[in-house]
Amino acid sequence: MNTNIFIDVTQLKPTEKHPAIFDAFDRISEGEAVIIHNDHDPKPVYYQLLNLKGNCFSWTYLAKGPDIWEIEVKKSEPVEAVETIGQIVRKDIRKAEVFKRFGLDFCCGGKKTVETACREKGVDAEEVKMALSREGVAAAAHNYDQWKLSFLADYIVNEHHDYVRNNTQLIKELAEKASLKHGERQPELVEINNRVTTLLCELATHMRKEEAILFPYIKSLEASDGKIKIGFATVQDPILAMESDHELAGELMRDIRKLSHEYTAPENACNSQKLLYFKLQEFESDLFQHVHLENNILFPKAISIEQNN
Repeated sequence: MNTNIFIDVTQLKPTEKHPAIFDAFDRISEGEAVIIHNDHDPKPVYYQLLNLKGNCFSWTYLAKGPDIWEIEVKKSEPVEAVETIGQIVRKDIRKAEVFKRFGLDFCCGGKKTVETACREKGVDAEEVKMALSREGVAAAAHNYDQWKLSFLADYIVNEHHDYVRNNTQLIKELAEKASLKHGERQPELVEINNRVTTLLCELATHMRKEEAILFPYIKSLEASDGKIKIGFATVQDPILAMESDHELAGELMRDIRKLSHEYTAPENACNSQKLLYFKLQEFESDLFQHVHLENNILFPKAISIEQNN
């Protein structure tokens, strides 16, 4: 008979919460679960558990806020030698188009296998695999996987951080204008504006933290072969925080895509709304690539440097 462990982390000190969850997970057998009860989404635990234990558990929301969050973390048989979506895209960036076509997240959800992602999305895994096989091998326009981490970090700042900053004001103005002028007739525009405002604010803070703290730390790790650790016990601590930010950005973008009907403006929409939807779709594509480079290449390699030295 399966025995689940219930943990009310609201009753624990902050320093005790994650260790208590990991200890409980170690004590359960395959098919058993840890039920986490919390007053907010404990998603950082998901990323840390994935880094520590690998792809050997499911993460199911039993209650999803706003006041009570409960998650079932069920232990499963470890998945060995199976590529994740992120690893597939890391080797061949063109495969990202296949995952986008099927609505599969290759950046924030990049640590899942194709089978797991398809099962959760309700997509035929065999159809996805056939589509992936037809893509062939991509031409090496940018072989990100071979770049030095310092160069990749600078590329992310110059290519993707600058893109966000250069487009923030226009997208904010377009979203606000559409909301004020047409929100009464199209209430989804009000919701889109709210999410755009939150997304751009969150990304601005996120990018400042990366540029001021995490990226310099990763560069120091690379330059010292993992011997220099300044300010953190492990590089995984700031990486977990950044991955949590990515997850929030991904959720906001998914909401925006749904509210905008896949970025499809009504036939009688004004030019501002049409331009807004065009820019949001462009923004989403850039964000997917941005998060992919960090979650699937930069961050895992930084962790590997630290662990191997």
